[in-house]
Amino acid sequence: MLRSIPTRAGLVAAALACLSTAASAQEGTWVSLFDGQTLSGWTKAGSQESNWEVKDGSIVGTGKASMLYSPKTYKNFKYRAELKINDHGNSGVYFRCPAPNGSFSEGYEAQVDSTHTDPIRTGSLYTFIHIFDRLVEPDTWFTYEIECVTKEYRGKVIPNITIWINGKKLYTFLDQTGAWKEGHFAFQQHDPGSRVEIRKVEVMELP
Repeated sequence: MLRSIPTRAGLVAAALACLSTAASAQEGTWVSLFDGQTLSGWTKAGSQESNWEVKDGSIVGTGKASMLYSPKTYKNFKYRAELKINDHGNSGVYFRCPAPNGSFSEGYEAQVDSTHTDPIRTGSLYTFIHIFDRLVEPDTWFTYEIECVTKEYRGKVIPNITIWINGKKLYTFLDQTGAWKEGHFAFQQHDPGSRVEIRKVEVMELP
């Protein structure tokens, strides 16, 4: 039986195809950032009277103002977290935070707020797009999903940010200011009356 002998060009093409497939698989894979048991790799910054701990498989934030930052930085990604906020509580899902310094004003913030005195509710991209309707009840688990990709739009290369709540797309925001380029994910502990819980944190890096 005759067997064809691959040409050098054919071998190169096959190798490139394998590399392309491997890269696509890596870019298209959800990676967990929370092991369900510890805060390994995460960094707290802010008040020492703030508390972040793991209880019953969830990250729990209580006490005074602080932030909890992811181990590494990201630029283009899909990101999702399952969380809940208490009645009258306030928190935020941050992304592209430049440094673990506890600042509430650095990085993009997807608001977490069902009934707090701040009327800007869950689903908002704080300071950019504000939602005043209650989309999620307090003390109720929900899924936040965020896609953030810097790409070309009408001749400008800018962040394109899309927000979903429980699988429903709310909007895509085109940040003409290009405010934040790359950074950490973070969760906010807003004030002593707030209690935020997070039980799933996953990221899919995008090209």
